Amino acid sequence: MNKSLITNGLAAIIVITGIALQHTVILSIGLFALSGAVTNWLAIHMLFEKVPGLYGSGVIPARFEDFKLGIRELMMTQFFTAENIDRFLKGEENNNDLHLAPVIEKVDLSPSFDALVKVIMESSFGGMLGMFGGEEALTPLKEPFINNMKASLIAMTQQESFQQLLRDELEQPDVMAEIQQQIEDIVQKRLDELTPQMVKQIIQEMIKQHLGWLVVWGGVFGAAIGLLSASFL
Repeated sequence: MNKSLITNGLAAIIVITGIALQHTVILSIGLFALSGAVTNWLAIHMLFEKVPGLYGSGVIPARFEDFKLGIRELMMTQFFTAENIDRFLKGEENNNDLHLAPVIEKVDLSPSFDALVKVIMESSFGGMLGMFGGEEALTPLKEPFINNMKASLIAMTQQESFQQLLRDELEQPDVMAEIQQQIEDIVQKRLDELTPQMVKQIIQEMIKQHLGWLVVWGGVFGAAIGLLSASFL
């Protein structure tokens, strides 16, 4: 429901009715209601759109750099503070361990297998394996090796002793500063992808519904003032 359109439409109907009936009170109510609604609608419109000849219009797209800076400051000073990161690492926010399994699953352990094969081939077993196909004889072992290695790494990272060592390391001041810097870089990179049009749409979607009531109340108070003014005529 477009509150602005409905309010302006009703005010315009009251004006037309007042003119048609030549009724001063109705006309005054309609004119004041229409002026209040249109003025507030124009003010809201000027927040997002540049209106030729009206200084200060289109302020949100024009100041989108300040908007991005404000978001970055909010994210880094309120959410990703050293205290909040430390609290997360200690599990105070979710009481969960640091789950590294998803990361380990994505790691390519093929170089580890290749290094193992190289060690074996350069050892005294290399000559013996040569009689059974050499490196090709070890190829069927690659997938089982990788799967077992990942399972072993996941099991190790889930141990409480490892979790504690990892937290202790991450909580070092220099490590914490590096984490914060990396987070800030990620936030800044995402903000750099924003354009003035995207900023306008983001804010418009957030406050359009609530700003619509400004037009409604502008029409209501305008009508009340129009009625009050007509009573003194």
